[in-house]
Amino acid sequence: MTPAARPSPYTPELRATARHLGRRRFLSTAAAAAALAFTVNLPAAGAAAAAELDPAQLTDDPFTLGVASGDPLPGSVLLWTRLAPAPYQADGGLPAERVTVHWELARDETFRRPVRRGTTLAHPEFGHSAHVQVDGLDDDRVYYYRFKAGTWISRTGRTRTAPAPGADASALTLGVVSCQRYDQGYFTAYKHLAEDDVDVVLHLGDYLYEYAVSGVGGARAYPAGTVPAVYGHEMVTLDDYRLKYALYKSDPDLLAAHAAHPFVVTWDDHETENNYAGAVSENDDPAEEFLIRRAAAYRAYWENQPLRRPQLPDGPDLRLYRRLHWGRLAQFDVLDTRQYRSDQAYGDGWQFPGPESEDPARTLTGDAQERWLIDGWRHSHALWNVVPQQVTFARRHDSTAVPARVSMDSWDGYPASRTRILAGAEATGVENLMVLTGDVHVHYGFDIKRDFADPASKTLGTEIVTSSISSGGNGSAKPANWAAYLAANPHLKFYNGLRGYATVTLGRDLARADFKTIPYVTTQGAPLTTAASFVTEAGDQGLKPA
Repeated sequence: MTPAARPSPYTPELRATARHLGRRRFLSTAAAAAALAFTVNLPAAGAAAAAELDPAQLTDDPFTLGVASGDPLPGSVLLWTRLAPAPYQADGGLPAERVTVHWELARDETFRRPVRRGTTLAHPEFGHSAHVQVDGLDDDRVYYYRFKAGTWISRTGRTRTAPAPGADASALTLGVVSCQRYDQGYFTAYKHLAEDDVDVVLHLGDYLYEYAVSGVGGARAYPAGTVPAVYGHEMVTLDDYRLKYALYKSDPDLLAAHAAHPFVVTWDDHETENNYAGAVSENDDPAEEFLIRRAAAYRAYWENQPLRRPQLPDGPDLRLYRRLHWGRLAQFDVLDTRQYRSDQAYGDGWQFPGPESEDPARTLTGDAQERWLIDGWRHSHALWNVVPQQVTFARRHDSTAVPARVSMDSWDGYPASRTRILAGAEATGVENLMVLTGDVHVHYGFDIKRDFADPASKTLGTEIVTSSISSGGNGSAKPANWAAYLAANPHLKFYNGLRGYATVTLGRDLARADFKTIPYVTTQGAPLTTAASFVTEAGDQGLKPA
């Protein structure tokens, strides 16, 4: 169907309210909050005062979606779970009542050395999710945690706090992941990551995909009807998004990775809709309709991720960009390149650059986030300045022809925005810049050049692009465009098209990137291989084979 012919999933009253309130802040008044119950920032007074669920009603395991932790800070951890004894039902199998959830934190996985314990309420307005912030802990220490509801006890999770501000941390190992499309393969890479020796996992977007999933689970080829029929359409409403998170979080390998390591998450497009740009949908739907959808997607994202209170959404807005530190070793400036960007030039896709894409007014980050990033560099005392974000930052020509085409969805479609960022990095004296990227379902290793047209120009940093967990199917070590890309982009030092993840170890003298791959995802049990390893030295940027 064309956008005009597609029936709206929203009531006329809701669309009228959204249209009346405008494009960006259409849910900022009490009337709109009443129209969209899921956009209020706290449970309504009536719901908060409603009767609590009798624990005896929890006759089935409510912890089917696992446990997680995120955004480690000095002396503080954020713990997450979501109650869903029937995960493939819109209400998770729970009535619209609050549930008391007990939590416990210990120094050991047997919980013989407890540190903190308490209770929190899982409200139906938040999909019965629980976000528990535990403060007053030791810095730079591993902890174990679990939840209890009724007679049920969750699996045990492992998390950690960050070093104290100013601490001279000697090393940090990151797992870097992105793009996990359920119906295109198994999440085997997460099984290996759960067993890997990393301190923190950075998820760079496309945690799920909005598309329909067939009853056989697509490439997973389950027996017919294994995936419930409720997943047979694209996500649009809050219930749709909640259900899709439940499907993804039913994957045992993803559950294991979350339990094993704290995650730092940021989204890309598919958590909402493919290649959306700000308030502009892929199919140019009316803004008032798309922003209702965006509000639902953002709400479900917060409910299902280990995010802290500042990331609680306000209608169609959620401030996801944020800054984390690992002592004096590393500063992490986590970006959001979807919510504030200009619409893609020339109708999106791979196009020849021109006046539209090169307009100096175009932005990928929005002005406020751009200033925040550069100001953060100005005050950084970290040895490594790391930017976890979504789309390819380095220039990427598709051939040696002049001109060559570039991706309008990546930073190549916003070259003025990239130029301002790199000028800010130089002006603030950031020497050890590392950009971490997902999105493209391949491993890349780039040198970031002051002038990508001149291979001899100064190298300002490096970019590590991780392949997908499963998106794109099995892939290949040398895709069809492998030789063309290496010839067209001399700053491209590595390219591999198999699925997997990357690890990055930051040290006092150098950083090491290991590109890890698995040979297939359409069946289970694939082994893990380190396809290549590179280092970049502190004070002397540029990728060199390890």
